[in-house]
Amino acid sequence: MRAPLTIVIVMATLVATGVARADVDCTVPMADWLPRAAVKEMAEAQGWTVRRIKIDDGCYEIKGHDASGRGIEVKVDPGTLKVLEVEYED
Repeated sequence: MRAPLTIVIVMATLVATGVARADVDCTVPMADWLPRAAVKEMAEAQGWTVRRIKIDDGCYEIKGHDASGRGIEVKVDPGTLKVLEVEYED
């Protein structure tokens, strides 16, 4: 019975500290955002084909295809263009 209690405590701690967050939000002020052209340039340098760039949760979101043609959705920090999350579509 001790192991399940330990798991519950660890999970509660992770949730409380925000480590187990499933979504990514950006808090960069709009004045510090890099332009969409820079986002597209970064994506193309990765070998991605950009279909759409939009704003979601304060981040840039790129929809397109990777170099092998697989569908991707990528969240990017608008101030640094650091890739925060990549989701592959089936």
